[in-house]
Amino acid sequence: MTRCVLFAEVPDFYAAIEVAQDPNLAGRALIVGGDPRKRGLVQAASAEARATGVEVEMPMLEALALCPQARVVRTDMALYRDYSRRLVACLRRGLPRLETFRLGGAFFELASGVEKPEVVAERLRRAVAEELGLPLRVGIASGKFLARLAAEESGPAGLRSVAGGEAARFLEPLPARRLEGVGRKTAAALEELGASTIGDVVALGRARLEEAFGNHGLRIYTLACALDDAPVRATRHPQSLSREVTVRGEALDRGVLEEHVQDLARHLEAELARQGLAAAGVTLKVRYGDGGRHSRSRALGAPVSVAADVQHAALGLLERTQAGSREVRSLGIQLNRLAPAGEADRQLVLFPAGS
Repeated sequence: MTRCVLFAEVPDFYAAIEVAQDPNLAGRALIVGGDPRKRGLVQAASAEARATGVEVEMPMLEALALCPQARVVRTDMALYRDYSRRLVACLRRGLPRLETFRLGGAFFELASGVEKPEVVAERLRRAVAEELGLPLRVGIASGKFLARLAAEESGPAGLRSVAGGEAARFLEPLPARRLEGVGRKTAAALEELGASTIGDVVALGRARLEEAFGNHGLRIYTLACALDDAPVRATRHPQSLSREVTVRGEALDRGVLEEHVQDLARHLEAELARQGLAAAGVTLKVRYGDGGRHSRSRALGAPVSVAADVQHAALGLLERTQAGSREVRSLGIQLNRLAPAGEADRQLVLFPAGS
């Protein structure tokens, strides 16, 4: 029986978020990246910027030379991670079991005959648009690599399905560099062998590719033939949740640090509630002004989901660091050993009255 893998992603994730934050950026050449004066790199670009030749990982100065009219936005990873968490939570409400891919995408494996994949895809697209104001494109195919390519080739419709019998025809004209594991050097080497498209790669044959690239060549040939059998490592919920804050100003004041811990706990409580989860483990991460780091963890007796419990556990861990006597630059709390809240026999009371 043919597998049905669905891949959903927000295209140009960072740039799409900036447009959601400021609709005036829609339809404009937009580049997200580091400071050009400090050799920053392009992290994302809108379609309008990419049409001028701008590419991810390109130096910002080179990108601006290609697209001088572009609006430049500095990378805001805290914002993008927050949107990523919200995106995954939204997708899980549509299909609980998924494998995340980077910050803006996810794979799903659909059971045969339960629901048409196109119907599932459109439901996910509507949910993400309504809840987050972000576009979602979806690819449907027999394997993960092919589904991801289908999504990238979905065009304005935002949905592309590649049936098993169509795979060869779909892949054949695409550039060889679109194959996973084919970077600039491998693409140049393939070009020297006369293979500029995926169809050309298939024509080279398994033996020729193995001779030229070893085991890597076998992997390239397998993908070019749409024989990808990589499993979708789906889980019902994330394995951990975390929040981090940069500490400014009074970095030695314990009162200020405790307020940050309280804020982090509140944010994590909201995220637990959004995903219907509870945590049985807490980790506190501290980065000091001199670059040193401390990480302290605690296993809880049973899952917790309220801010007061998370905060109390984290403050106990803070006591085991040098915070207060050593300047702190950032604080983070990670919740792990997550499980659906309904699976806990009872809500743990970490610190009962009178203890």
